[in-house]
Amino acid sequence: MTGQDLRQLLLNKWGYSYDIQIRRTQGKIFVQVMWKYLEQVSFPLSEAEYLEHLNTVANYLHAWGSATQVQNYIRETRERPRLGKAVSIPIELGERASEWLLEDF
Repeated sequence: MTGQDLRQLLLNKWGYSYDIQIRRTQGKIFVQVMWKYLEQVSFPLSEAEYLEHLNTVANYLHAWGSATQVQNYIRETRERPRLGKAVSIPIELGERASEWLLEDF
């Protein structure tokens, strides 16, 4: 999965190029689909910067072996990002969690 694939997944599901963030909370990692999206005038990134950011997220997902998990979650969820409420996708890192939890995102 590339950043462009991730963007297309978001467009197919919700019709917007939502921002995606990786967050660490209480020793767990979450991929969050935020409520801001590229098509908004106030969105802080250009399209090129947005795609570069999505490529970075996609690279992490591949490294964690979680790309398919995130794709399936987005396809199947009934949630949708809305102001103040992100769609949170928990990432299961298994035994390798300690390798990744030391790094800041």
